[in-house]
Order: sequence, then structure tokens, then C-alpha cells
Amino acid sequence: QVQLVESGGGLVQAGGSLRLSCAASGRTFNSRAVGWFRQAPGKDREFVAAISWIGGSTRYADSVKGRFTISRDNAKNTVSLQMNSLKPEDTAVYYCAARGTTGPGTPSSSGDYDYWGQGTQVTVSS
Repeated sequence: QVQLVESGGGLVQAGGSLRLSCAASGRTFNSRAVGWFRQAPGKDREFVAAISWIGGSTRYADSVKGRFTISRDNAKNTVSLQMNSLKPEDTAVYYCAARGTTGPGTPSSSGDYDYWGQGTQVTVSS
């Protein structure tokens, strides 16, 4: 089992920045890909970014490319999402997720992830 806890959400003005963190505990976190997803009210959960188990590969949704950066520190069992130039349309609950299987890859489908955090709210005001 892998337990995930997100933090760092909040209220920010458009153009501002936030840094989300995902703290993991449990087995073999370091050998799993980790992704960030978000869900806005009335919308489906959507992929934001993913990072491979070693951290050498990353993947981003087109809507956040160039503004968001995902990184991981396996020594600290954490994955971070630095969000810059935030827009009102970035408002959502952000979830951290880890794959159930170990190994390489940066999947963008929520179905490829088995462990989920409780989410953290990000609100961007215009």
C-alpha cells in the first residue's frame, strides 16, 4: 500500500504561483510513477502532469505546459508541482496519484494509477 497526502493548495490571484506537495508513505514509492490530476466542479478529472519513477521523464497536459513543473525527491518520498502564471481556469481540486505497478513510464490516464490522495483545493481569482 502507498498512502499519499497533498498540501500547498490555497487562494491566489491570476498570474501568481503555488507549489503543491505530495508526501508518500508505504512500500516502494520510489519505484513508481506519480501523477497530478485535477477536477473542477462539474467537470471530469483531468491529467495535469506525471513523472517517472527515477524522475528522468516527465509529461504535461498541453494546458499547463510551460507553466507547471513536476519534480520528485525520492530521498524524502515527495513529489512537487510548481505552478506559475496561474489562471482562473486552473481552479480545481488537485490530486496526487501513484501507479500500482513499479517501473518506468509517465501515464496520463487516471486508470493507470491505483493510489490517490485526498486532494487539495486550488482557487485562482481573476
